[in-house]
Amino acid sequence: MLAIRLQRNGRKALPLYRIVVQEAQRHPLSGRIVAQVGSYNPHTKATVLDKEKVEKYLGNGAQPSTRVVRILTKEGVKLPKWVKQLNEKHAAAKHADKLRKNQPKEEAAASDTEEATEATGAAEVAE
Repeated sequence: MLAIRLQRNGRKALPLYRIVVQEAQRHPLSGRIVAQVGSYNPHTKATVLDKEKVEKYLGNGAQPSTRVVRILTKEGVKLPKWVKQLNEKHAAAKHADKLRKNQPKEEAAASDTEEATEATGAAEVAE
């Protein structure tokens, strides 16, 4: 079975990726690739794709990795129905009621009343 995946190139701390078609059982760095169909630079977000080759291999059953699916959808490549689309992650707070923005407003109101009582107390002392 074939896989469309990213193969890391570049130097230390500056990765560049090739988008390659490779046997799924092989390690991505083993070197034996069927075809190179594009490249991706994560620093500039620049992507170069041969869309015809990608669609040809997808039509023949090549499985894209999750990151490659994102890149292909961003580039406008038509994916088959059997390719799993990623759902957007929605971060939710574990204890939303403890967040400051979700606390009741009575704390602010309580501090206003304390300031008012201090002002009236100062006025009574002055008399």
